[in-house]
Amino acid sequence: MTESPPPSASSEPVEPGSTSGLSVLDPPGFHGPAPAAAGQPSAGRPEGTDRRPEDGGMAPAPGAPDPAAPASTGVQDRLAGRLSDFASLHEHTERLARARGLGATLDAVLASGTALLGADRALLVTVLPGGGPSQPLGLGLDRASLGALETVPTDQSLLARLLREHDRPAEVRSHDLAEDPAIGARLRELAGQLGLGGCYGLPLATEEDGPLAAALWFYDTPADPTDRRRELARRYTEVAAPLLAKQLDAEKVRRTTEALRRGLLPDRLPQPGGLRLAARLVPAGLDRSCGSDWYDAIPLPDGTVGLTVGSVSGDGPGAGPGSAPGAAAAMGRVRAALRAYAVLEGEDPVSVLGDLELLLKTTEPTRSATAVYAWVEPEERRVTLAGAGHCPPVLVTRYGAEFVETSLSAPLGMLSCWEAPGVEFTAERGDTLILYTEGLARRFGQTLHSGQADLRRAAADAPRDVRTDPERLCAHLLAAAAERDADRRERADRRAAVQDPADRDGGAAPRRSTAQAPATDDLMLLAARFE
Repeated sequence: MTESPPPSASSEPVEPGSTSGLSVLDPPGFHGPAPAAAGQPSAGRPEGTDRRPEDGGMAPAPGAPDPAAPASTGVQDRLAGRLSDFASLHEHTERLARARGLGATLDAVLASGTALLGADRALLVTVLPGGGPSQPLGLGLDRASLGALETVPTDQSLLARLLREHDRPAEVRSHDLAEDPAIGARLRELAGQLGLGGCYGLPLATEEDGPLAAALWFYDTPADPTDRRRELARRYTEVAAPLLAKQLDAEKVRRTTEALRRGLLPDRLPQPGGLRLAARLVPAGLDRSCGSDWYDAIPLPDGTVGLTVGSVSGDGPGAGPGSAPGAAAAMGRVRAALRAYAVLEGEDPVSVLGDLELLLKTTEPTRSATAVYAWVEPEERRVTLAGAGHCPPVLVTRYGAEFVETSLSAPLGMLSCWEAPGVEFTAERGDTLILYTEGLARRFGQTLHSGQADLRRAAADAPRDVRTDPERLCAHLLAAAAERDADRRERADRRAAVQDPADRDGGAAPRRSTAQAPATDDLMLLAARFE
């Protein structure tokens, strides 16, 4: 195995050998051949030639063969190779710049590095905030192979060497991992089992942040990347490292904000006798969210349970993503107030929402909220609920699924006075009541109305063993929503690819479908099954 020391900060990048084809053009970041020394033939002028002053051309010295034709062909070949390299590098860095999110950036690094090196498989880890490598991400490696590679001891790990703070090699290389005496026994064993031949690895690091990630590219047979391919991969990672640093910082902020948002919601659900509860939350990122959703299950002093879901909008109707952090904080305050009102007068959902309306107008005058609150007697399976501008709940029975139609009403905080009648019904043993927020319905369909209908249909069509388990039913509905959303995006992409004749003639780009826009609503789901 070969480890290349890190380049000196003051030294110029090493120029690949003359056979690599990287010594003709000098685009930014690439270095061409050095100027000829005094008394030596100039670049591109073969030794043994004289210039003819009358025509400015090259002529062979007396008695020397004419090398003009082969020299010209060689220069053209090198020029074409250099142009091809530059174009390929530009294409891959452009693809990297278009990547959105940490996952897409890491996928681009793996795929582009594999293409530039002519490798077959790849492995990448990032540095966790507390230090140490993350779980590996692979290309052409299944989960079992990734798990096996995680068992390599740190002192044998090539990735660990590339992640060192000090004495970090600029690259690692092995012609044949299974036969390389410099490789540890465990890694040699795995190379034989997984069919890994040659290996080439690079760190992704910046001067400000230090090591950010490390990548290994594998060949299925013993092999070494050429100098030309190694130079392209190094140039690519030099561009990728600062972009990866930004994505890692953004991911750290996202995880922190998601943890704070989840801290405003129940860390566990009660499981009262006669009732099984399950919930799911998929929050939209605060950088693009237009509000914040809540769910809650509140055990009441008399043995009944209050179930609620809702959504707080930003700084008034139509507020944009810039107000999302404030909406998340307001959601925590509204949910805490609703818990107090439920304890005081939980058996009357209309009063609970009426009190919440008064609080919202008094303390959050620029915000609005939609909500549904249900008071449940588990033993008698009796449900009383009221909604304020919210999606109607779905009751899943042995015969299918149906909406629990709440009366039409405005969201809280929208009108001078909110009031709506409650709805009361008795469920059968084995029925499941589903409360959800608008984001889930919109993920099912192009419009809110069609999304609600598709959600009800997906619940009705769920297999029997899924309908009897609220946890599995929640997972089934989320998976169905993701599938419908993916299908809609694919159809929108196909429509966008078919341009109008005028657009084709003018060379206009296809219009971007609204279905391709990032989600701006949380996905919230609460299911209660009567035992």
